[in-house]
Amino acid sequence: MQRRSFLQATGAGVPTVRLLQTEAAGKFTPVPLEKLFTASARDFGPRPWARNEPGVTDNLIRPPAGGQRLRGLPFELAPEGVDGKCWAVVSNKGYPWTARTVEVPLEGTARFLCVAQFCDWEKAEFDPESPEEMEGIGAVLAEASLLYEDGAARTFPVRRRFEVNPPAAAWGRECFNAMQSNSWRSVGLEAPLEHGTDWGMQQQAVRYQAVSRTALWIWALENPRPEQRLKALRLDARGDELLALCGLTLFHGRENPLRHERRRLYRVTLPAGGDAGRWKVETDLGIVVRTFAGSEFLPEQWLRAGTAGLGERQQPKADARHLYVEIACSNEATLTLRNDESGARYDFDLSAPEKSGLRVEAAEQDKSWVHGRILDSASGRPVAARIAFRTRDGRYLPPYGHRAEVNTGWFQDYGADVQLGHSAFAYVDGTFQMELPAGEVYVEISKGFEYEAVRQRLVIQPGQRALDLRLDRLYDWRMRGWVTADTHVHFLSPSTALLEAQAEGLNLVNLLAAQWGDLYTNVGDLAHGHLVSRDAETLVAVGTENRQHLMGHLGLLGGHGAPVFPMSADGPSEAFTGDPMWTSMADWADACRKREGLVVAVHFPNPNAELAAEIVRGKVDALELYPRGDGTFRTLAYQEWYRYLNCGYRLAAAGGTDKMSAAVPVGGNRTYAFLGNAEFSFANWAAAVRAGRTFSTTGPLLDLRAENEMPGGEIQLRRGGGTIEVAVSAVSYVPFHRLEIVYNGKVIATREEPSGTRSLNWKETVRVPGTGWLAARCSSRMPAARFGVAAHTSPVYVVVPGEELFSGPAAAYFLKLIEGTQIYVENLAARPDRERLERIRQTLREAHERLHARLPPHRH
Repeated sequence: MQRRSFLQATGAGVPTVRLLQTEAAGKFTPVPLEKLFTASARDFGPRPWARNEPGVTDNLIRPPAGGQRLRGLPFELAPEGVDGKCWAVVSNKGYPWTARTVEVPLEGTARFLCVAQFCDWEKAEFDPESPEEMEGIGAVLAEASLLYEDGAARTFPVRRRFEVNPPAAAWGRECFNAMQSNSWRSVGLEAPLEHGTDWGMQQQAVRYQAVSRTALWIWALENPRPEQRLKALRLDARGDELLALCGLTLFHGRENPLRHERRRLYRVTLPAGGDAGRWKVETDLGIVVRTFAGSEFLPEQWLRAGTAGLGERQQPKADARHLYVEIACSNEATLTLRNDESGARYDFDLSAPEKSGLRVEAAEQDKSWVHGRILDSASGRPVAARIAFRTRDGRYLPPYGHRAEVNTGWFQDYGADVQLGHSAFAYVDGTFQMELPAGEVYVEISKGFEYEAVRQRLVIQPGQRALDLRLDRLYDWRMRGWVTADTHVHFLSPSTALLEAQAEGLNLVNLLAAQWGDLYTNVGDLAHGHLVSRDAETLVAVGTENRQHLMGHLGLLGGHGAPVFPMSADGPSEAFTGDPMWTSMADWADACRKREGLVVAVHFPNPNAELAAEIVRGKVDALELYPRGDGTFRTLAYQEWYRYLNCGYRLAAAGGTDKMSAAVPVGGNRTYAFLGNAEFSFANWAAAVRAGRTFSTTGPLLDLRAENEMPGGEIQLRRGGGTIEVAVSAVSYVPFHRLEIVYNGKVIATREEPSGTRSLNWKETVRVPGTGWLAARCSSRMPAARFGVAAHTSPVYVVVPGEELFSGPAAAYFLKLIEGTQIYVENLAARPDRERLERIRQTLREAHERLHARLPPHRH
């Protein structure tokens, strides 16, 4: 009975597939051979290279047995066991268990005769270094003759390494004209790891699927007279070497069932109310590479959204009606869809044209291999950028060399890819190659915060070979004396970090080696110093992140000489189990400064303990700050920074990403530092950060002048305070909505742009009562996948002679942190030697005494 199809017609001219009446549709005819078997595994005897299962030591050959599908072909093999007759072995050797000729009776017709067989190993495989032995490639072990009912015959050689191989061939020595019975299967990135598989192998998205540790070799013998009825297949030995016939299946298709065609994508339209997640997809003669449900993509809305370059925070609405199937298979394959819940099953012949109007849609038609360039509109030169192509239905198309499914796992993917929320991108150096489908495609390109991010529709012509895309530069703050940096990146190789920095418009990436228990990352890069681009405008500086799980983390950036080791202390999760508290954060900071490096409290303020002591003692140069996901500043990081500033501790604002996976873009949170006319170098950048001439940003570019002083500068006022002329300008490649002037942590002036703007110049005269600090900050309501869109300048400091900036409540809070740290060191920390322990104690005592002495007399 014919099954009713749920597949939707897709229009004229679209390749489709036919719904089959039965599962196999008569494609295969397995031929029983048990009456012809001459030898058992024990007859054949042990072989040194036989791959036995664990615990089996007899070295007997145990290939697949019983009813098996090998490479999708059904075979009736001998039952499992080593004593029963299981193979027909041909040879002129004259053993009791061999035959010179074996003839298999046949009836009917077939295009291909699929032979499952193996041969013995030769000495060259046991002793490949023996100079007198040469591998017998092409040696004819037997002849296979097709005998027809009309009396005709056709004969074919069975040659070593062509049609047959030993059951366990060495790597790289597979057959030229046969496939081994063990095959491959696809595996998702999130699939559980199986025995013998590590996460590195998992990223290949394909896994070896062994039917047996010992393989057979499947030879698809093409019948030159497929319309003539067959009488028999005869094997005649042509020497003393052993050839074992194990199985035979007739294949009635038109093409070689072992040859997989290029990967193709099909779209299956499910019935109304269908759920793509309930359907499983299989194929007989091939591999299902991946299946995924469709998602709603509205091109016009996407083009107008105004969020180019930001990624998509919200998961696109699922398209429950469509299931996409990517498959690499023979043209003779059957595609099977099965719903285990309902019991429904549908089989589709992928070789036949549509005859009944019931079809699976081929999702991609003509493709062209395209050489692409991303060009700066002004200069016409290729520029590195972040790029993503989408099909008409929203699927991501990566350039060659980049993942289709970006792996965002921790310490798992170090390639030049990034996944921003639900948007994937590839980093390219200004050129790329890829296959693009003919017709409409959509492209998104981004290059940091100073270029216009692009979304546009393209039409790819059949046979198109070249594609030029252009980016417009909106701003050039490098020409104004600013350089931009990410203070905190992990795991990338320096060269990949350099590429991603250029693509994101960064001048500097601080790549930090670190210890994670017994895992050490980027340590091998420390000895080679900085990596500089050819134009000297991009630099990767390798430093360290030195960490203790409670006391705090410090980014020890750049510098020269020996790295600051050890990088972690006091056991997991930062140090290794049982490591003592080798040192204080103060010693780390001092060692960094001795190397002329920069000390940054990364992902400030956590971990939050000894960090307070080192800020009090002046050991920290800058704080790494992050806005909220909504682009506002209601976070512990900013409030804690304000508390330190209100106690007179001058700390620059820095931006870094703490990138540890492909879910984070390099420079998504970054530091702009003003170098003026100074040459760009790490030393000059670090000096600018120490001086406080910075702002941190996740998008807007923010310039503050207070009485013409930029961040890091000082304004002198008399007692009683006075008025200050403040000028703030902001520009952004995405709209922002609010600009604020902050004095001592409080907003004292605001400009709102309810509909958003990309440029705002603002002058405001503000009155301040005395000593303090002024800063500007900017925020946006634009939805961003990773970081909220915002910027914050470092302060301009207001100084009144004889007047100290100090907050008693904040100081009391910091004292509690220091006291808690002292208690931890005494009671819980894994102790180092006595001298080191005393240094740590002294560091904390000095910080406590220094801060305590600043408290008003009534607080002592």
